[in-house]
Amino acid sequence: MISTSKVSLFFGSRKLFDEVNVKFTEGNCYGIIGANGAGKSTFMKILAKEIEPSSGTVDISPSETLSVLKQDHFQYDNETVLATVIMGDEKLYKVMAEKDAIYAKPDFSEADGEKAADLEGVFAELGGWEAETNAATLLHGLGIGDALLHKQMKELKDSEKLKVLLAQTLFGKPNNLLLDEPTNHLDEKSIRWLEEYLLNFPNTVIVISHDRHFLNKICTHTVDIDYGKVRLYVGNYDFWEQSSLLAQELRQNDNKKKEEKAKDLESFIARFSANASKSKQATSRKKQLEKLTIEELPISTRKRPNILFSQKREAGDILLEVQGVSKSIGGQKILKNVTFTFKKGDKAVFIGQEEIATSLLFQILMGEVAPDEGTVRWGTTTTTSFLPKDHNNYFEGVDLNLIDWLRQYSEDKAENFIRSFLGRMLFSGEETLKKASVLSGGERVRCMLARMMLLGPNVLLLDSPTGHLDLESISALNTAVVQFPGTVLLATHDQYFAQTVSNRLFEVKDGNVIDHQRSYVEYFEEDAG
Repeated sequence: MISTSKVSLFFGSRKLFDEVNVKFTEGNCYGIIGANGAGKSTFMKILAKEIEPSSGTVDISPSETLSVLKQDHFQYDNETVLATVIMGDEKLYKVMAEKDAIYAKPDFSEADGEKAADLEGVFAELGGWEAETNAATLLHGLGIGDALLHKQMKELKDSEKLKVLLAQTLFGKPNNLLLDEPTNHLDEKSIRWLEEYLLNFPNTVIVISHDRHFLNKICTHTVDIDYGKVRLYVGNYDFWEQSSLLAQELRQNDNKKKEEKAKDLESFIARFSANASKSKQATSRKKQLEKLTIEELPISTRKRPNILFSQKREAGDILLEVQGVSKSIGGQKILKNVTFTFKKGDKAVFIGQEEIATSLLFQILMGEVAPDEGTVRWGTTTTTSFLPKDHNNYFEGVDLNLIDWLRQYSEDKAENFIRSFLGRMLFSGEETLKKASVLSGGERVRCMLARMMLLGPNVLLLDSPTGHLDLESISALNTAVVQFPGTVLLATHDQYFAQTVSNRLFEVKDGNVIDHQRSYVEYFEEDAG
């Protein structure tokens, strides 16, 4: 169990959260939610004792183990994949290292033999003989095959390293498991494996995620960071959302009734305070008015952008034809003979572990990269707008404020018109004068979405659009894509997003793009069956 007592954190005069008293108990899974910048990752680092709070304490029983998902891709570069995972059980790995060091001694003595025998006993008690098998099982579940098990970490891609670090965190079944965005870089099947693993995990799990389906599937409790407070709710994300909206509505209704009563009292006092026969009643009304407290609703850190994609013109029935497209990079064939067609109104999700191949395909479709072989033909009435996974070149080195940055893409150059689109994406007042080059990841995505809305396309291409967004922005984007009357090509690992949008699913695997001719939901229902 982890508990906090009066934990507060201040950055200068800014209060991130104050007087936090929360208990995280065995057998439960806690999802930490909040807007970007609310302090989710910071709070988790306080729980892990990586950051000291300004005041208060975090208590973890000395006998309990704590495992935290690491994000350092390079820490284990010279270790093998299996060894890196086994390091997740510090006690076991220490015994293994000590035992191996003794056996490696050139002048092995009788005392060394006795020490080694003792260590062999401890090794067996800690499950050492099954360690490599258990580590491999975790890795297989996360999509790391046998071919990588004995490679050094520095030989792996960053996405593969993150999977190994996640396996390391799970290894040894700690009492407390702290996971910050564990589904990043996981494909759909690996995410579903992780969901099942955590559902069967007997101890305490604390997780940060922007994937609503994942939170709904695994969480028994929700920890909401907002208004400078940390509040604990029983139930998953959907239950929190419904209950918090209801509570806010009740507070607003209560305030409205109090305001109406205050007006009635003020009106009575104004009319009869000078009337001798009514003076006692007016005095009584004054006392009532003084006691009437209208609560000031705190300002939430959550803000939901107003995203709406509209078509300036409708596309024809034949929208896109891709024939025999292949592409190699550095001598490696990334795409092999890709062929498919799109009709007006198709909304397709592209899934799979090969994110580089998917991004390359989208770049070829947009004409940003030429294929080695094959053709891409768009219908004559199609207009496209693209949100690439890597959109930094739109911003880095650009010496423009947000108004002038967005004005580049608009036919209407009027400042009020440009400001209206920025306002819908939560940029207002002085924020619109920020330099485009200094924006955060989430702010850049919101600017790119404003650009897409301005263009009024009938085809949207979205490559991993949710990566830098908070849950409110993801939800707004999700709704906008569902309501968009045109055609959508979407690459995402956000399960809820994919479920609600798609009527087609493409799987990118071994350089091939497989059209499964069914929706995301139908594909995974059949796979589960």
